[in-house]
Amino acid sequence: MIAGLLTCLATLATAQTPRMDTSKLPPYLPGVGDGDYLVAPPYTDADELTARDGVPKGTVQRFVMDSHDSKLYPGIAKTAPGQVVPYHRRVSVYIPSQYVPGTATPFLISQDSMTSGIMPTILDNMIADHRLPAMVAIFIDSGGGDSFGSERGLEYDTMSGKYAEFVETEVLPRISRDYKVTFTKDPNARMTMGGSSGGACAFTMAWYHPDLYHRVLTYSGTYVDQMSPPKEATPHGAWEYHEHLIPQTPRKPIRIWMQVGDHDLRPNDPPETLHNWPMANERMAAALKKKEYHYQFVFSKEAGHVDGRVVNQTLPQALEWVWQGYRAKR
Repeated sequence: MIAGLLTCLATLATAQTPRMDTSKLPPYLPGVGDGDYLVAPPYTDADELTARDGVPKGTVQRFVMDSHDSKLYPGIAKTAPGQVVPYHRRVSVYIPSQYVPGTATPFLISQDSMTSGIMPTILDNMIADHRLPAMVAIFIDSGGGDSFGSERGLEYDTMSGKYAEFVETEVLPRISRDYKVTFTKDPNARMTMGGSSGGACAFTMAWYHPDLYHRVLTYSGTYVDQMSPPKEATPHGAWEYHEHLIPQTPRKPIRIWMQVGDHDLRPNDPPETLHNWPMANERMAAALKKKEYHYQFVFSKEAGHVDGRVVNQTLPQALEWVWQGYRAKR
């Protein structure tokens, strides 16, 4: 009975939380600090997306992981709950030309292999300009499917440290073995990113394993109730972050850049559905601000879910802010 009352009170509080007045947000300009910002059309690709002559070029290696080799994610299927269904996942690895074998490198992880087509050029340019540290970028596909009951949903929408542990114990060791890359253990030199559920996954990696990741970047993060199967400790899935977890937990050493569009998924759904992407991201920003996290939230006008126009315009500046303050340990 008490649990039911608490749930009702939480739902009432959720319904009464006011929406952000995005009309008053300042523009997202170079050099801005923590806070909430606005971008609007016309959207243009950032200069950093264009390859430049004379800039050292990194290399990209590719391989495939087989579910038969995974202890943590052997495979599931929506249509056959409990049945192990094999899958393959593709992984790409960008290694900057400045990398010296045997040295511990900073790196970023990208869920769904997001930005694998543009990130190598961005990193080439920004590393050469000393705007980012020389880092390896790892682009990991999900195990397939989407939403409730899928392998991707299990990996990305589950509220636990399991996916971060998968990367740590199964992905990074393989790259180290095959491409002679040594990864830093410093969480301040590790970033994780993604869009949609991949974005929620990125935050989850840092939330449950701040010993591994401090830097997070998300586009249209799925901070909604998408977890399957549900867990008693977090019955509302990633909606719990802004509803309970961030407000009720001591601040963690996480620095996060996040974005959402006004035409993102289910923008008119009422709060009790726990499934409105713009609302969820606005509430994430408000919760982070109240707990005094280092965060930037960019609200995008006339933009859809993980809108490529917004990504291409904002990603270099977002990366530079996320890595702000980084100093290599000596």
